[in-house]
Amino acid sequence: MTKEYRLPEDVVAIHNGIKDMSIRGAGRIARYVAIALRKAAEGFGGQDVSEFLRYMDYVGAYLRGARPTAVSLPNAVSYVLSRLRRGHLASVDEGKRIAVSAADEFINYANNAVKVIGELGAKRLENGDVVMTHCHSTAAVSVITNAHRMGKVSKVYVKETRPALQGLITAKALADEGLDVTLIPDTAARYYMKKVDKVVVGADTVVANGAVVNKIGTSLLALIAREARVRVYVATETFKFSPYTLLGELVPIEVRDPREIVDEAWLKENHGVKVFNPVFDVTPPEYIDAIITEKGVIPPQASLLILIKEYGVELREFVDQLPPIKEEELRD
Repeated sequence: MTKEYRLPEDVVAIHNGIKDMSIRGAGRIARYVAIALRKAAEGFGGQDVSEFLRYMDYVGAYLRGARPTAVSLPNAVSYVLSRLRRGHLASVDEGKRIAVSAADEFINYANNAVKVIGELGAKRLENGDVVMTHCHSTAAVSVITNAHRMGKVSKVYVKETRPALQGLITAKALADEGLDVTLIPDTAARYYMKKVDKVVVGADTVVANGAVVNKIGTSLLALIAREARVRVYVATETFKFSPYTLLGELVPIEVRDPREIVDEAWLKENHGVKVFNPVFDVTPPEYIDAIITEKGVIPPQASLLILIKEYGVELREFVDQLPPIKEEELRD
C-alpha cells in the first residue's frame, strides 16, 4: 500500500487550481506543476534519500491526477523527477538542489519557448492578414502579438469558447496589445470565416500521427477553415507532444460537470435530460497546415520526428527509437 504524505499547502493549492481550472492552459499548467515540484522538494523535512525519492514520486502522481488530457502535465513531472533518478544521490540536500534546478530549468525553457514560437509563427502571417483564434493559448497569443508588432496583423476574431469562456481572456490580452479585437459566439465562426485569412490556435496535446487535442470546438473551427481554404496553424511547445501515443495509447478526453452548462435548478427540473460536457476534441492532421514549435515549423505528419531531448526518461526512451530528424522537415 502506497504511503500517504502530508503535502505543502502550495502544492495542494496548485493541484486544486489545475483541477478546478483556475490554473488553465496546457503551458501554464506545466509551469505550475514545475513550481509545485520545487515547493514539494523544498518542503521535505527528512534526511533519508530513499524516503525523499518516494515522497517526490508521490507528489508527482498526485499532480498527474489533477487533469487527464493535457500531456504537458505528466511531461513536466517526468522532466523534474527523471533528473532525480539519473545518478546516486548522496544526500537529501543534493536531491533538493537537483529538483529545484530542474524545475527552474523547465520553467525558463517553457517561457523562452513561447517567445520563440511567437517569432517563428509571426513569419507565417502576411501583411494585412485577419486572424481568427479559439480559447486561450499563450503560444497562439504570442504568434498574433508578434505579427502585430511587425505590422502584419491588426484585426482578430476571437471565439468566446463556451462554457468556460476562455476566449474572453484572449480577447483582453490581444486588445491590451493594441489589436482590433471582435469577440464572437462560437456558433458564428462560419459566418465570419469569409473575412479571415489565417486561423491560429494552441494545443493541449499533439499525438503521434499529428492530430491535435485542444479545447472543444477546435476541430469544428478547423473544418470550417478547410471549407473556406483558410490556413490553420497550431502554436505549441514540444513538451505537449505525447510519447505515449507512439504505442497506440489514446488521449483521455476530459468530461466535466454538467453544471458548467446548466445550473442545478435546471437539472432538477429536467432530470430526464442527459447533459454531456466534453472539454476537448481531436483535430485530424489533414485539417492542419503547420505546427509551430520552438524547435521549428513542421507539417503535422512530421510530429513523429520531433527530437525532444530534455523531457525525462519516458520521453527519451520513446524518442530514441525514432529515425533522425530530416533537415527539410524543419522549416524556419
